[in-house]
Amino acid sequence: MSCSPDMNPHPSPNDIPIIDVQPLVSADGAANAELSALEEAQHSVARQIRYACREYGFFYIVGHGVSEPLQHQLEQLSRRFFALRLAEKQQIQMALGGKAWRGYFAVGKELTSGKPDLKEGLYFGAELGSDHPAVQAHLPMHGANLFPSQIPELRETVLSYMTAMTELGHALMVGIALSLGLEPGYFRDRFTADPFILFRIFHYPAFHTFAHSPHHHELWGVGEHTDYGLLTILKQDDCGGLQIKCQNQWIEAPPVPNSFVCNIGDMLERMTQGFYQSTPHRVKNISGRDRLSFPFFFDPNFCAEVHPILIDASAQNLNISHGRWDRASVHTVSGTYGNYILKKVFKVFPDLTKTTSLPGELNG
Repeated sequence: MSCSPDMNPHPSPNDIPIIDVQPLVSADGAANAELSALEEAQHSVARQIRYACREYGFFYIVGHGVSEPLQHQLEQLSRRFFALRLAEKQQIQMALGGKAWRGYFAVGKELTSGKPDLKEGLYFGAELGSDHPAVQAHLPMHGANLFPSQIPELRETVLSYMTAMTELGHALMVGIALSLGLEPGYFRDRFTADPFILFRIFHYPAFHTFAHSPHHHELWGVGEHTDYGLLTILKQDDCGGLQIKCQNQWIEAPPVPNSFVCNIGDMLERMTQGFYQSTPHRVKNISGRDRLSFPFFFDPNFCAEVHPILIDASAQNLNISHGRWDRASVHTVSGTYGNYILKKVFKVFPDLTKTTSLPGELNG
């Protein structure tokens, strides 16, 4: 898997597009007289997204409207949590979340391509009470979150952040729809009216912590992988360490102040039949400091039937038969998103199979 062959043969971090998405996030407040100019601005953003998704699979966004104080508070509270003793963090371990798949996991307990990652983390999702229909129906990966009693403020902060990011996800999917020549509400009308969201807070300990290992040069915070769903919106701290694979070489995706890093996932690659590419990426924290990252995943509803989408004629005429890094087919998409994501999750957390079973089949 590599970026499009007509791009810069020597990509650099400065090449990764930075897109001002303010026209997408401010659409609801536009007066009728401003609609024409707003639509023109949205199409301009969409063209930039199209270029980024074709050439990189990654782009930065600014002008996103997510509160900076909220982001700072989230980072500060997260650092407080990961500074707790392991026994305290284990009080909300994922085993206690059951099939809702929420809570804390320790360093080495998440796998990428079968290898343990050098990170620990917290898993969250939409906060659902016991009376919610999805919980009543015993759907896997639905339910209540686990929050640490030692840091009570984290609950409200995480829930507020997920609300803001869900709104941002809807706005960005309008831009992605327009970038494919579709009507603005294409994804919301068919797949994401009630999106399946996952939010994770990852802590990558300083790399010198593992310097004693004889294989420390082969150890990664998270190894080479692609994301599973439609869209990932990542907040990263100022440590750096994120790398993306482009033109068969790895380039850095360094922090940009008050931005998010966005990338498309495997499901959007499949739904576009490979027109948009899900780019491999990885993380190694060599900053000498503890690193935090905050990936938010905006995906189709768990019960939504996924299928290929018809993109505009100019896209249909392009060669989109590229091969993926993992040799998976981009032309296999059917069934529910829930069945698809569960198969992926079981590979990352094998222990989840002890509490959850697949409700059906999906080509995966």
